[in-house]
Amino acid sequence: MMVTRIATGRLILIPFTRRLASSLLDGNSEELLKLALNVHDAWPDTETLETLPKIIKNLEAVPEPTGFESWIIVKREGMIGIGDAGFKGLPNAAGEVDIGYSIIAPEWRKGYGYEAARALLDWAFTQPGVRAVTAECLTDNRGSARILEKLGMSQLGREDGMIHWRVGKPGY
Repeated sequence: MMVTRIATGRLILIPFTRRLASSLLDGNSEELLKLALNVHDAWPDTETLETLPKIIKNLEAVPEPTGFESWIIVKREGMIGIGDAGFKGLPNAAGEVDIGYSIIAPEWRKGYGYEAARALLDWAFTQPGVRAVTAECLTDNRGSARILEKLGMSQLGREDGMIHWRVGKPGY
């Protein structure tokens, strides 16, 4: 399946490739420049750099990006990468995919996290076999919890400092 970009009002989500993720992990922004993206001083941030090995591992499990891996969050104004969002792999046997997202600190509280997560949630619910989207956030991460609430997710419970969330596909 060929995955294309997802556009929102202020953002473009671009699927990571193995080459792009590996390049960023090596501190090389050449692949970003090939995509006509500008480099932000704050991205990739520490959180993204810690996540890149997992992104690469997920991408190595598929012949090409499926959309159920990670995406770069690009702010249309300036075509600058400001974060990443995505899923932790293909839907499980119950039809669930787990979503995560991260925005660089200079872009917090501007609605970009919600906008990116909303776009991915909507995309996921158009994919065959997806019946629900799950997420988790730290109990003290009020910003992330607010985003998940705005997405219509319900808290499933709390465990080990994390809140677990879920929203079902409309009609299921």
